[in-house]
Amino acid sequence: MFRKTLLLWLTGFLICSVQLSAQDETTPDVGKAGDSPGPNRFWQATLNGGHYMVALDRISSVSRHKYLLDGAVIVDEVTVDALGQALARFYHISPVTDAAPGNAVADLAKRGREIVEKAADRAGNDVQNMVIKKYPETSHARTIEYRILSAADLSALHASVRSAWETGRGRQFGAK
Repeated sequence: MFRKTLLLWLTGFLICSVQLSAQDETTPDVGKAGDSPGPNRFWQATLNGGHYMVALDRISSVSRHKYLLDGAVIVDEVTVDALGQALARFYHISPVTDAAPGNAVADLAKRGREIVEKAADRAGNDVQNMVIKKYPETSHARTIEYRILSAADLSALHASVRSAWETGRGRQFGAK
């Protein structure tokens, strides 16, 4: 009796797993980062703040670094320097309290961000996704900036542009 029950349970689990994986293949990953082959000679990124495209043979450097801004915010930044007039900056910001896991202040800050993001989604406001600038300190001439909402998406973007540049094969990257 136990074996039959176990066999039926496992069969049901397998059927559900197959259905879910088939469903995942046909459902687009809206809001998730994605990287795919793109037009030859170009790397492009489609993000919440707009679209960026650069010829691979024009890229002179790709970098990623973190820094502390005003003692309150950690900026994780990817820069794509291309021959020409503009530098592209892609960054993710997080409060310095996020660096202290298990901290009650970090938990409160995280909860506060979630509430603000949900309220903005309901109101149709996109302010939380916008690039943050404080004039004139953060106003950079000839700089194209994009704010990335998750560190994972920023890592995926960095991997995408780096792979495209190293291999010489075009890539398309997208994230919300």
